[in-house]
Amino acid sequence: MSPSLIDAVEETRQELGAQDVAPVKQNGFSPSQFKNPSLQVTADHKVKMVDAPIRKPGSGEVLLHIKATGICGSDIHFWKRGRIGSLTVEGDCILGHEAAGVILEIGEGVSGLQKGDRVALEPQIPCGTCFSCTTGRSNLCPDVQFIGVYPHHGSLQRFVVHPAKWVHKLPENVSYAQGALLEPLSVVMHSLSRTRLSLGRGAVICGAGPIGLIALAAARASGAHPLVITDLEPKRLAFAKDFVPSCQTYQVDPTLNPEGNAKAIRALFGSTEYEAPETILECTGVESSVITASFTVRRGGDLVVIGVGKDIMNNLPFMHISLSEINLKFINRYCDTWPAGISALSGGVLNLDKLITHTFPLEQALDAMELCSNVALGSIKIQVVDDRDIEP
Repeated sequence: MSPSLIDAVEETRQELGAQDVAPVKQNGFSPSQFKNPSLQVTADHKVKMVDAPIRKPGSGEVLLHIKATGICGSDIHFWKRGRIGSLTVEGDCILGHEAAGVILEIGEGVSGLQKGDRVALEPQIPCGTCFSCTTGRSNLCPDVQFIGVYPHHGSLQRFVVHPAKWVHKLPENVSYAQGALLEPLSVVMHSLSRTRLSLGRGAVICGAGPIGLIALAAARASGAHPLVITDLEPKRLAFAKDFVPSCQTYQVDPTLNPEGNAKAIRALFGSTEYEAPETILECTGVESSVITASFTVRRGGDLVVIGVGKDIMNNLPFMHISLSEINLKFINRYCDTWPAGISALSGGVLNLDKLITHTFPLEQALDAMELCSNVALGSIKIQVVDDRDIEP
């Protein structure tokens, strides 16, 4: 087709609207054919749907059609509070970092991937040259770029350009929805690497939200027993019992102090120090829950704080933790977890499908955020999906 005829067809397409007439495709995928709706948070604590530009992949990058993105509690934090610790929303930013999709275009220098590959995104992009990166702890990189955290746009949009190094191919038996769950699963997997969780040893999971429920399933798959999961919300505890029937549940009693709740949780394991849980996975970040956990764990045990909490906690029982030689640990995201997570899902070690309680089309992402922001409405993991068929 001659250049003049291409120009004439494109001019007609623009007059009629980008969605009404398909453009002439000279080299595969044509961005001008599609809009790119995105969910953006603003510095004044609002969320909005905006059509974002579609970037071309540069050297070492791929262009993806995002098929599924999970909404995370951090997305709600950025919306409602405008910050998580030192991370602040200072301008418009597209949210989303739990994502899977299909490759539409490949930039120069990319090998091992091709158009049409189904992949999951690893959202953190470390610098690769600092002390942390070169010593195998890239999750601690001070110059990391994390998508969905201002100023780095995230995956709650139709099209995303991402470094090829940080996408991971999905086997055919792992869906896009499951691929999007790899990010919260990675948080849990990294947390477990910081414990001595083992066969037949008791553990407590504090918090029956998405991370807590994944931690419960992973602890069960690791052979830990007995397992107790705690929460304030009875609906979430009922969900946990259905999800992992062998677990016990404990509804936190707000009329008791942390030591009182800890005593009641310990009683579920037995009456001796030996029977007390060796591992606590604290998935709320709430100060009172961290304190309860410190009184619950066995002397010499591991308490890993996974949840995001306040900048400063002033009431931790320091001397109890010290005299009991409790290993109080923290985690920052994950490192080298996607391949193992894919293997766990593909091999049937874990089945997390029940966690996805609601799905919304991309155009209704605002509704998804509203539902996720109210725990009492019963959602666990909400995903935003885009089922549009786009050929690479």
